Amino acid sequence: MSLYEITSETINKISQTTFTEAGFYERGDLQRLLRKQIDVVLSNVLVIAEEFGDWEDSRRRIDLLAVDKSANLIVIELKRTDDGGHMELQALRYAAMVSTMTFERAIEIYSDYLAKIGESWNAEASLLEFLEWDDRNSASFAKDVKIVLVSSNFSKELTTAVMWLNDRDLDIKCLRLIPYLYDGKVLVDVQQTIPLPEAAEYQIQIREKEQQERKDRISREPLLRFWQSLLAQGAGRNPLSDKLSPGYRKRIQMRFGGGLYWIYRTGLHESRVELYLERPLQSENERIFDTLYAHRMEVERVFGGPLDWNRMDGSRACKITYTIQSGGYADEVNWPEIHEHLIDAMTRLHGAFSPLVSELL
Repeated sequence: MSLYEITSETINKISQTTFTEAGFYERGDLQRLLRKQIDVVLSNVLVIAEEFGDWEDSRRRIDLLAVDKSANLIVIELKRTDDGGHMELQALRYAAMVSTMTFERAIEIYSDYLAKIGESWNAEASLLEFLEWDDRNSASFAKDVKIVLVSSNFSKELTTAVMWLNDRDLDIKCLRLIPYLYDGKVLVDVQQTIPLPEAAEYQIQIREKEQQERKDRISREPLLRFWQSLLAQGAGRNPLSDKLSPGYRKRIQMRFGGGLYWIYRTGLHESRVELYLERPLQSENERIFDTLYAHRMEVERVFGGPLDWNRMDGSRACKITYTIQSGGYADEVNWPEIHEHLIDAMTRLHGAFSPLVSELL
């Protein structure tokens, strides 16, 4: 990108320069100026430390440490180089180091910073006012650490790394400060390159969706293991277990044909086997159900116990179920017993109904 001066006669390109050529230093100038006017690169943040290094290796220091309105810490790293160097790696180390900072420690750090720059404000009162908190709320402080990288340019390697890290739920911004010489003055163009401002909201939505999907997968992980264990235990013992595949849902099923399904279902603390009728027409489901129900006594005798016959009038399906009381997927310690009951029940259910449904379909 370039800057131009527009006159009534011409459009004149303004010369780009470097901070080094313009005589500006990283700490003595850029850092000093930005700590006073941090809104040049970030809005709604409060700088609480400069050259912060509260760890054994005192040579490693955060250029600027800030807090946003949500009480998240922000690590701000500055470079006047044309490629950003390896600042993303430095910032990641710093973010990890401050991630456990407490509200009380932040007040101490902020107090030291205020004294260093000659301000007499009360650190706690100032921080509480900025956060719009009435009292200390340590539990809500520093739940996240964000990173902001500021440089005149960034290498492809750095931007690739940052985008990859952001895809994995980190929050890293890259801001370019591009200096220009004009009429004896140094102008600075501030550009957010990652994430692009116009895409930031969309990317946040995508990230939140991915986070929720990951949480959902984690919460459903016991279901997958429950079914894997069931099918492994039932391998070779009935014709159904060998034809089913585990999944993340609360049921696994096999289609018998003509809209009939053999289904294993589980909940947190209950499981059951099921014959499910779902043909295109409910009248067909009801016809098959009524025919099976007419043989109820014989079916239950072969099965070895009573079944729950549910015609579900007005619905799109009918079902016949048997519930076991030994538990569900949340009762992992009892899985072998639960699976044994389910496998046995499905074997008996299949044996009791197969001759009849084969004639009806």
